[in-house]
Amino acid sequence: MKTKRFLPFRRKLQGKTNYRKRLELLKSNALRIVVRKSLKNITVQAVEYHPDGDKTLFTVTSKDLKEYGWKGYGRNTPAGYLVGYLFGMKAQGKKIQDAILDQGLYLTRQGTIAFSVLKGLIDSGMKIPHDAKIFPHEDRILGKHISEEISKQFSAVKANIQKVK
Repeated sequence: MKTKRFLPFRRKLQGKTNYRKRLELLKSNALRIVVRKSLKNITVQAVEYHPDGDKTLFTVTSKDLKEYGWKGYGRNTPAGYLVGYLFGMKAQGKKIQDAILDQGLYLTRQGTIAFSVLKGLIDSGMKIPHDAKIFPHEDRILGKHISEEISKQFSAVKANIQKVK
């Protein structure tokens, strides 16, 4: 007689979901700010839990920065900060203040793109639990490690984003 075998959830087998971490995030009953990276872009979403399935309230990607004058690469530290800042400004218009960060399966390391997004969210006025040690250095956020042109462009784009409400 064969023994019964335990089979984990499909998304756990595929390496897409950490259910222990997801349960902790859902227990907080707070709005989740989901940060995901692709090969060329950064996506930030406001996600709310529903028993039928999570509901995405709105999304901002690094492609949206082109409307504000960003000509640089869409997946670096300055772009991450600007995406977070733009998301935070749009969230203020939708009366969203409190949330928690959901970075999924990404490792937590100091100064990563996910934390540059978090820095942009905090600077825009959102209240998200964090530790100030995890943010990238100010020079990296401004893009000085890339070129002076990027840091000038960064300032111009940030000024354009501040007009959003």
